[in-house]
Amino acid sequence: MATPLALTLGEPAGIGPDIAIKAWLRRREMKLPPFYLLGDGEFVAARARALGIDLKLVETDPKHASAAFADALPVVATGQKATARPGKPDASSAAATLTSIRQAVGDVAARRAAAVVTNPIAKSVLYRAGFRHPGHTEFLAELAASNGRAPQPVMMLWSPALAVVPVTIHLALRDAIARLSTDLIVSTARIVASGLKSRFGITHPRLALSGLNPHAGEDGTLGTEDSTIVAPAVESLRADGIDVRGPLAADTMFHEVAHGLGIKHVLDKSGLAGKGTVDEALKEYSSSFEEGKADILGLYMIDALSNKGEMDKAKIMDSYVTFLAGILRSHPGYVAGFRRAFRRDCASVWTRA
Repeated sequence: MATPLALTLGEPAGIGPDIAIKAWLRRREMKLPPFYLLGDGEFVAARARALGIDLKLVETDPKHASAAFADALPVVATGQKATARPGKPDASSAAATLTSIRQAVGDVAARRAAAVVTNPIAKSVLYRAGFRHPGHTEFLAELAASNGRAPQPVMMLWSPALAVVPVTIHLALRDAIARLSTDLIVSTARIVASGLKSRFGITHPRLALSGLNPHAGEDGTLGTEDSTIVAPAVESLRADGIDVRGPLAADTMFHEVAHGLGIKHVLDKSGLAGKGTVDEALKEYSSSFEEGKADILGLYMIDALSNKGEMDKAKIMDSYVTFLAGILRSHPGYVAGFRRAFRRDCASVWTRA
């Protein structure tokens, strides 16, 4: 039987209990692995009734949670009652939230659970109760301490196409700039590169390091941090053998992100990856196609952000020019093919421009 995941309650007045209930209801549709919710069974049952859901719930322990998961939502008691109503945190909220997190981490450490999955917390509620950590991430790091030493916590926002890692977390902008250092960038990037290899199976991770200032400082005219803090970190990481670029301006980041998208291996007739990588197959044309692909995807992403109203017109035009210039530096034969496709498929870009 698979070892279950430990799902924390989160803020009782928030959407954590709702997420847990609805995730369990869609367990088969979403092919979810077994999990159990750490909290107050009576509270969870009451929330289900408030949602108009006829929920089958069973109070159990981690050892028997996987077996129960198919037929009922397993709830493992924390001994901490929760009484908050939706949208209205009360005196029980902080203790119920933190007890659930502590117990989840303890279950993983004791191998009763495979991993911790956290529901949203309300930091302001925890702060008022005396919580001394900036956020969830730092608290988890303390709970994972070994020999009294907490590991450096690194937060990753993950999707199959893109992973984003902030170097500083849970800080006001002024404090984040003051906290940023070459050592912090290097240690964070090393953890990311190692984790992408060992935990995500990415053999050769590529890291794109964003600049701090507009235009990555524009040669120091818009701030010196990119040349004095970020650039030395890039040099140090490259010396470690890590594939990293930076510091990069914001619009250039779209280009670097696009390098990570697309087909990586050539398939043989059976549909298996057996004929090497796309780069190997394209030979001397590989660089031109790869750079052109990244610029075209960059245009697409800019277009998508434009349609959603996420970029102002001045930035949109700057980005269009950047990516079109990038395309024109690619192989002439590729440019000719792109020109035909661009006329056919991207006329709307020109219309808006």
